[in-house]
Formats: sequence, C-alpha cells, structure tokens
Amino acid sequence: MLNQLQILEQQGIIRPLDYQFAKLIHSMNPDPLLALAAANVSFELGQGNVCISLASDFTLFGLEYCCFEESESFRLVDRDTLDIPRDQWLARLKRTDIVGDGSEPTPLVLDNKRLYLYRYWQYERIVSSFLKSRSVELLDTEEARGILQRLFQRDYSYVIHQCKGKSEATQKAEIIKWLDIESSDQLDWKTILKAINQSADADTLDLLIPESVCLNWQKIAAALAASRSFSVISGGPGTGKTTTVTRLLALLAELGLKRNSPPDIKLVAPTGKAAARLTESIGGALAKINCSETVRDRIPAQAGTLHRLLGVIPGQAGFVHNKNNRLHLDILVVDEASMIDLPLMSHLLDALPDHARLILLGDRDQLSSVEAGSVLGDICAAASFGYSNEQSNLLEALTGHTLQDIEPAQAHTSNIATADHSVSDSLCLLRKSYRFDAHSGIGSLAQAVNNGDQVSLQSVFTSGFEDIERFSIAQNSGYQLLIQQCAESYRHYLDLIPQKAEPQHILNAFNEFQLLCALREGPYGIAGLNEEIQNALQQKGLIDITGQWYEGRPVLITRNDHGLGLYNGDIGITIRGADDRLRVAFQLPDKQVREFLPSRLPEHETVFAMTIHKSQGSEFADVAMVLPDKDNPIITRELVYTGITRAKSKLTLFSEMEILIKAAKSPTKRQSGLYQRLVQ
Repeated sequence: MLNQLQILEQQGIIRPLDYQFAKLIHSMNPDPLLALAAANVSFELGQGNVCISLASDFTLFGLEYCCFEESESFRLVDRDTLDIPRDQWLARLKRTDIVGDGSEPTPLVLDNKRLYLYRYWQYERIVSSFLKSRSVELLDTEEARGILQRLFQRDYSYVIHQCKGKSEATQKAEIIKWLDIESSDQLDWKTILKAINQSADADTLDLLIPESVCLNWQKIAAALAASRSFSVISGGPGTGKTTTVTRLLALLAELGLKRNSPPDIKLVAPTGKAAARLTESIGGALAKINCSETVRDRIPAQAGTLHRLLGVIPGQAGFVHNKNNRLHLDILVVDEASMIDLPLMSHLLDALPDHARLILLGDRDQLSSVEAGSVLGDICAAASFGYSNEQSNLLEALTGHTLQDIEPAQAHTSNIATADHSVSDSLCLLRKSYRFDAHSGIGSLAQAVNNGDQVSLQSVFTSGFEDIERFSIAQNSGYQLLIQQCAESYRHYLDLIPQKAEPQHILNAFNEFQLLCALREGPYGIAGLNEEIQNALQQKGLIDITGQWYEGRPVLITRNDHGLGLYNGDIGITIRGADDRLRVAFQLPDKQVREFLPSRLPEHETVFAMTIHKSQGSEFADVAMVLPDKDNPIITRELVYTGITRAKSKLTLFSEMEILIKAAKSPTKRQSGLYQRLVQ
C-alpha cells in the first residue's frame, strides 16, 4: 500500500504530507486499510474538509467511490483493500488501536461514521461545546428598549433630503427603503408625501409611519446580541453589519456605565486589511450614533488582527493566550468571521474568559476559510429552526417589532418542541441591503448567483444596469480588452507617483480598482495576468521596469511578519524616497503609513491581479473579475459571489456565460460534523 501511495504522491494526486502521514500510521500498524484511510483524511484536510464521511458520500482522494474503476491512478491501489465494502471499513477501523472514540488520544478518531485526525476532532468538539453552552444575558427590558429606540432613531432629515426633487413614486420608494417599511398598504401615502415635502417634524412623521408597519433588522440584531453571550450577525454587503454592531456596543457600554462596570471591548478581524476596513467603518458609524461622549469613548476606534490579539508564538502552533492564560476583555467583536478556520476558532474560544461576550460578524454566503472547516456556514445552517417562542417574545419587547409571522421556525412542526434553540436564538440575518437595491446590477447578479438562478443570470446583463458588464474571454479580443482596461484603470494611481503625491493618496488611488482572478496559474490566473498588465503599463510609459523593483510596483504580503506589523493580505506600493531609494509604503490598521525597504519585506507577490480568496475582507469601488474559459472545480458559487461583492460601484466580468452558470450551480460542500453537533 505504501508503494502505491508513493506513486500517487509522485503523480501529484496526493501531497507529500499525505503520504508521510500514511507512512507514520503504517509504522504503528501495518494494516493497509489504515494507511489508505490515513492518507485520505490528510488529503481531505488539504481540501478544507475536517473529516471524511464513511457513509454514502464516501470519496477517496476526491474521486467518488463509484468512479474508482474508471481511474487509471486508482488501478495502482491494492484491490483487496479498495474492494472492502464501505460498511466493513467501520468495523475494521474500530478494531485497531490507531482509531479511537476520542475518550483517549489516538491518531485517528471515528465518531458517528466520520473519521478525523484526533486534533481536529478536538477542535470541533471545543467549538460545538462552547456554542451550545453560551447563556442568555439578563437585561432590564424597559431600560434596554429605551436606549435601542434612541440609538435606532429614524433619520428623517436624511429621508427628506433623499426625496427632494423626485417624483412621487420615487419618493415613496425612498421612504420605504430608508424607514424599513414592510406594510406600505396600511399607510396614508398622500398625507405622508405632503408631510415629507413640507419637512414635517419627527413627531408628526412618527404618527404617520408607526413602528408597527416597519421592520428594522439592524435593530433586531442589536437586541438579539444584547440578550446573548454569543451571537452571530450575518449579512451581505451594504446590509449594515458595522452600523449595527457600533450601536450594539453603544447599548452595552451605556448599560455597563450605569452599573459602574464599563466593559472592556476589543475589535478584531482575520487580516490586517480587514482590520483596517473595520477600523474605518466603526469610525464612520461612531460619529453618527446618538449617545454621550462618555459612551462613545468606551468603544474602541481601532481594530486589530485576531493573531495579534491571541499572541503568536513564532515557530509554534499555539498562542500566548489560551485556556490557561485567558484574554483580558469583556466583549469581543470578530469581523469577517467566514474567513476563520476551525483550528483558529477553537484557539479563540479556548482563550475567551467565561464571562465574555463574543459577537461574530460576516457573510455566510462568502467563501469559507482557506484552511479546514466552514465554521460560520455551519453555525448559520444550524440556526434553521428559527427563534424560540421565548426569544421572539423578548425581541418583540425590546424592539416593538413582531417576529412570529415573519420568522417562522423552519424545522418540521414535529421537531419544534424538542429543537435546541441555543444556536438559532443567537443568529440574526440582515436581510436588506441599503447599497444594492432593485436598481443595482451588482446586487441582482450576486442574488442570482446565490440562488443558482440560470434565468436571472442570463438576463441580468441585458436588463439595462449601468454598474455591471460582461465580456467573453474565449477570444483573443476579449483577453486583450481585459489587459487594456486594467492598464487604464491603474493609470490613476501611477500618474500620482511622478507628482510626488503623499503615499496615503497613492494607496487610496490604487485601492479604487482591482482585478480579481479565480486561479493562480495560466493566462487567466494571477501569474499570467500580472505579467501581461506589467507589459501593457510599460508600453504606455506608466512604469519603467528596470529590475524586480520599480516605482509603482504594487505588492501583496503573503506571510505574516509580526515584528514588522505586516500581515498576509496587506498591500503596499513601491515609491522613491527623498534619498532616491525605493521603499514600499503600507497603510497599517491604525491608518498610519509606514515605509519599508524591499529587502525587509516578508514573502510577497506583485498584485495588479489578486485571487478572489485574497480579496476577502477588502472592497473596491471598481472591480474587474476574470473566470477561466474552461470549467474548473475551483470555480464555485461562493467564489464567484465573493468576487462580485468586492465591488461597491462597478463590476466588469470577463467570463463565458456557461462557466458562470456552472459556478452558480456548484455550491461548496465541506465535510464536517459541526452542524450535526450543534443541532443534536
């Protein structure tokens, strides 16, 4: 078996790590089935799967069981081992001392027909135990409701401004949008429009548009998170996750101050880029909330990275803060939670003090983490029961909104009485995007991809939307159009360099546009496109490539350097200093710009083109996205949705329609037992 696995490794079907792990297991027990199972568990970890299922969806190195006979590579594998019926794998694995049930350390764990590495079984158990054990927080309902009412007070002046000079139909649409009106047919629109056009006072407008006809999901999310020691606020771009959490923190800070116990709050994100964006968003939201300066001062103005919070120990997998050395905080907000893999989430939960609140923000429809697990996705899936009666009643008391009719339990009626709502009562989905409405092509395209809706995908590009375009990439003319469009889009920041503009302005200009790719290699990957765009920019005289380093070269950090304060995902621009030496300027999470000599940088790459994976946690006004001209298993629904939603104002897609449709119909399915643990 080892010889056959070694051949598979030499063919690139499995990784050297997979083969070495199988070799280790074989040295402990020569059963060929153990070596094969061990190699497969390791292989699947590399694919993002926490475990392998020995049930009906059984696969071997990514190939369906029924297809083994058709594969040249698998003819190398010992047939006696491969032909063992699946139901006998379980019994045979259980008989060995290599596979245990988790009660004591063994290299592999078999749990509910799932085979894990012991360490990953532990990670999953830690996360599920934490999430199911979180308690309800006691609130003075009347006090909290009063503060929520003030924090989520309607901004009538903004609505009046949005309505000025517009038709009655448009005014009505603006009022419905910005005041979160759900039951518009119950309102006297003639009187409302007259009052808006006369700039009526808030009391008058409150009477005309009562709270009972509105549904503010942001307010519901804040109320929910205030009532739980663990909560998840999930929503797509423009749904107001940061606005919501800022007001939530103001509520919790005010309640704490009234009890002479102001909370210690920390804000983090998985990457430096995401932390910088969270810092910027929180700062903008803080300036607008209706609270005292004392309360405002309790909310941190700056976010950091999750790794810096936990305290990285160079050369070790563990962190400074762990279950034996807990973090010192009362409330932790984690943004871009979809990027957090199972091991990191486990380390974080281990390090949290028992009393601390944890608030996860993210978009459940985005790409899962690069490493194993889909923690946020599993949590959101486990919340499909809807709210318990107790939680619905509490949210109604806190917000004035009625949830029973609009948030029905999604489980079968027979299961509702016994359903465990510990997770579902902790989730709020922000349903409404204030950025992408019915007039947004980006929003319509993202929704069509998420729904796997072929008809909408085919029609969205011919519906007159001004913020999206699609071009075929199969012909050379489409490819050249992509290169030239990117070169022109990068002209803006490159023109600032000879003008000796401030590094901050150059960085801001660069971040206005980004080319996103699904692949790393080939003409449609970042390797080929970075080279083509560099050549086009040189031909236009916008850059002068005299070596590896040149003025204007954008670079992406690909490995953390905690000493320098540079992290995976950070982007810098090469500029020439007053001493005529080239330096690379980066904007750090605290908004300060620091410059480094190129020789000091950790691992990095040119970033005229960036993978969609690397773009998570970032947003750009203008995005071009390219998908390959042939089908590739990496092109999934989540990948394409993530790329689309990086664009704030304009998206240009270079793709064949059949590739886009295939992606929309290919959701990612990661093997994990977390969902089952959470709903049991």
